[in-house]
Amino acid sequence: MTGGSSGFGEISARRISRTPGTRLLVGARGAVPDGLEARPLDLASLASVRAFADAVREWLDAGAPATGRHGDGRIDSMVLNAGIVRPDADGRTVDGFETTFQVDHLAHALLLRLLLDRLADDATVVFTTSGTHDPAEHARFPLPRHADARRLAHPERDHELDARPRVAGRRAYTTAKLCAVLTARAVDTGIAAPGRHLTGIAFCPGETPGTGLVRDLPLPARIGWRLLAGPLRRLSPESNRPEASGRALADLALGFVRPPDRGDAGPWSYAVLRSGRLGWRPVPPLAADDEAMIALWRDSAELCGLPAAQSVPASGSGWASKR
Repeated sequence: MTGGSSGFGEISARRISRTPGTRLLVGARGAVPDGLEARPLDLASLASVRAFADAVREWLDAGAPATGRHGDGRIDSMVLNAGIVRPDADGRTVDGFETTFQVDHLAHALLLRLLLDRLADDATVVFTTSGTHDPAEHARFPLPRHADARRLAHPERDHELDARPRVAGRRAYTTAKLCAVLTARAVDTGIAAPGRHLTGIAFCPGETPGTGLVRDLPLPARIGWRLLAGPLRRLSPESNRPEASGRALADLALGFVRPPDRGDAGPWSYAVLRSGRLGWRPVPPLAADDEAMIALWRDSAELCGLPAAQSVPASGSGWASKR
């Protein structure tokens, strides 16, 4: 699990770790609350992601057969929850990529790919997204324009980059959350692992004031996020307490709540928590775009230095069997 050391992620991690027969490993950049097992992970460094993936393999091998519901040392559930929002799109990681894009999407996409072979065949992968990517939500954030990984990684090359830093930073966030939905669909449809029966879930925790999401914003914004948590929950009927968001995330990861039937007849939907109640909403057109999904999966792999030949399944591999 990423993003399990604070906020509703910590609540979720504790709920998961207390579940009988479950072992949880958290990737964290800093201190981890007592009672949670962790290894170092800095999503702003792809080298750190690779080192964490190696640490996960060692942890699995050391814990087998206690690890995995089948007793085979495999991962039953992966929770990719960490995320940030920045005041602009000017930040760059040590890898040279725009910070929000790498932390919220690219590092998670790499971690998933590095551990695909250790996922159980019926594993669940949960991505924390945000309804701000969805036009139907009417959020106060600018909507994504595209999911072009190369332009998102290097916004200075994007002719559509917003001139106002604050708008550019917020759009970088909503677009990264769109990427989370597309990657969840890549897992669920079989693009990520052709022929396997993985479940991909995108989860929007809704407005959850008081979390660490805004830690990279200016001090006044961080203070306001904390002080206004109570009033916002009273004024916004759809906002959630961290306890509710953490519980919902854990329930999805543990398989206590399953997605609706995703046969050919219906649209793909993502999980949303509103007023403490979990439901499902159809993804918007950009998140439902198969070409955008495939391109994002392919280009994200290549940005991480993975061979192009391994970035998408072979033609005719039957990847759309779980549409």
